[in-house]
Amino acid sequence: MEELAGKTALVTGGTAGIGLAAVRAFAAEGAHVVVTGRREAGLAAVAAEFGDAVTTVAADVASLDDLDRVAEAIAARGAGLDVVFANAGGGEFAALEDITWEHVTQTFGANVGGVVFTVQKVLPLLNAGASIVLTGSNIDVKGSPSFSIYAASKAAVRSLARSWAAELVGRGIRVNSVAPGPIETPGLAGLATDPAQSDALLSGLAAGVPMQRLGRPEEIAQAVLFLASARSAYMTGAELYVDGGASQI
Repeated sequence: MEELAGKTALVTGGTAGIGLAAVRAFAAEGAHVVVTGRREAGLAAVAAEFGDAVTTVAADVASLDDLDRVAEAIAARGAGLDVVFANAGGGEFAALEDITWEHVTQTFGANVGGVVFTVQKVLPLLNAGASIVLTGSNIDVKGSPSFSIYAASKAAVRSLARSWAAELVGRGIRVNSVAPGPIETPGLAGLATDPAQSDALLSGLAAGVPMQRLGRPEEIAQAVLFLASARSAYMTGAELYVDGGASQI
C-alpha cells in the first residue's frame, strides 16, 4: 500500500539535493507534491520527470508574495495539505571577524524566516492529522568554525519544531525536524570558496563522520518520509538525526 496515497505534500526547495529526493519519495508513495524552487530550469525538470503527480511553483521562501502564491496554488487544488516539508535554505562559511549584517540577515531570512512564513501561510490549509517536517542540521548540537550563523539558524529551527508541536497538537498536527549530517549535494560542494577545493572539503567532512562517508539525499528522504507518514504517528516535537553517527558518537 502506498504510504501517502491521496495525500497532498508541499516540498520547498524541491528541485535538487534533499528536496528533490523527498519529492521522489513522496510521489512514489502516491502523494501529489507541490514543489517550490527559485530556478525555472529546475522546476521544468521536475515537471518533466513527474508530470501530473506534481504542481510546480517558482518561489523564494524569503519572499512573502511568493509564499502567498504557493498557498494559492495549494488552495486551488481543493484537497488541503497533509504534509509540509519546509526544506529550503542554505548557508555560507564566515569566520567571526568576517560576519556581516547581510550574512546574518540572509541566512536567518531563508533558514528561519522562510520556515516560519512557509508554515504560517499554509497553516489554514492543513488537514487534520497533517505532518510538518522541518529541515534542521546536526550542527545544531555541534560547534563548527566559521559556520556559526548557519548553526544558530538551525538551532532556531529545532526550537520552532518544539514550540509548534505544542501549539498544534490540539489540531492533530505533528511537527518534527530532521537533522542531516553532511550530505552529498551540490549545495554542500558549493560551500568551498574555491571550486578546486570542493573535493578536499567533502573528503574532510566525510572523515569526521563515524561511518566514514557522506550521506546520500535519498537516505534523508526516507527519514522525512517516515516523519511524514503514519509510521511516526506517536512522534511530535522530535528531532531525528540522520548523520552517520556524527552527533552521537
